[in-house]
Amino acid sequence: MSRTNGNGTPNHYSAQTRRIPTPGKATVLALGKAFPSQLVPQDCLVEGYIRDTKCVDSSIKEKLERLCKTTTVKTRYTVMSKEILDKYPELVTEGSPTIKQRLEIANPAVVEMALEASLACIKEWGRPAQDITHIVYVSSSEIRLPGGDLYLASQLGLRTDVSRVMLYFLGCYGGVTGLRVAKDIAENNPGSRVLLTTSETTILGFRPPNKDRPYDLVGAALFGDGAAAVIIGTDPLTGQESPFMELNYAVQQFLPDTHNVIDGRLSEEGINFKLGRDLPQKIEDNIEKFCKKLMAKGDIKEFNDLFWAVHPGGPAILNRLENKLNLRSEKLECSRRALMDYGNVSSNTIFYVMEYMREELKIQGEEWGLALAFGPGITFEGILVRSL
Repeated sequence: MSRTNGNGTPNHYSAQTRRIPTPGKATVLALGKAFPSQLVPQDCLVEGYIRDTKCVDSSIKEKLERLCKTTTVKTRYTVMSKEILDKYPELVTEGSPTIKQRLEIANPAVVEMALEASLACIKEWGRPAQDITHIVYVSSSEIRLPGGDLYLASQLGLRTDVSRVMLYFLGCYGGVTGLRVAKDIAENNPGSRVLLTTSETTILGFRPPNKDRPYDLVGAALFGDGAAAVIIGTDPLTGQESPFMELNYAVQQFLPDTHNVIDGRLSEEGINFKLGRDLPQKIEDNIEKFCKKLMAKGDIKEFNDLFWAVHPGGPAILNRLENKLNLRSEKLECSRRALMDYGNVSSNTIFYVMEYMREELKIQGEEWGLALAFGPGITFEGILVRSL
């Protein structure tokens, strides 16, 4: 079902490692990703969505066409397919109670993508899967007991005493939350190796367009499916592990009285989202102080002295952040590239940005950077990171 990165051999970057990891600090040792097999070019999305949802309202089609252009997305991957719609035609029937059917699709799909991303990550890491001591599993796309963390651990053949943590329904900031949690685990358990996996699908939110739910069209134009995985640990083994990023200092913060700006509710029809128009403004108003709090830990004064790995929630958020902090245009290039290539894939997207950033840093060479994401709450997640 899924497509993974990697050429079948572990990637070791020892020859290019320029900096020594700080003893006891968590580092990113490997990264993998996976996607469903269905690739959707943005140019083809409107016709397919209108056809599949049997929409006959030309004004909705015109609005979706405009949205698809403004998102800057070029390609996305999706679990949804003609085969699924043929099997479950009720998914495009307005008001139909379909949460059972959606979970029948989403639950196994999310774990399958998580498995392939994890296998790609472990292959790059180059050590046995049995050396993994902890799992942090992040998803806003499945609901069941036991959760996907147990299914993933079993399918990877991990030890039965692997310690598991599930982070459910955090939305777009979940990937950076996962990094923060994995960092805390690794630094408080010397010798541990933490597999952090994120996996998301839009199946729970897929529905026919309705003028009373304008955000459904934003979701159709912006969001995609996929998975990612990283392995986190302190004190990398020389000659065996190849760290490329250090997680130096992490902060989470919520903005008071903004809990309704991003609102998601589970219903018999799936999950319904409402997104406030003031989200980009709220982020712009608060981002400078938040970043300075992280930068102070590294005694960094200038925003343009950093590299930036920002979750690309949408082009408006990236544009406002760039303008507010007076960033040079190339500073958010990796975020814009991930948005263009994959869309907003919720918690996964920060890792697609980090993968592009890993390659860029071999050329650019900045030592310090920020990994940032924003989501329901409004919640800010940030980590001061160091390139190795």
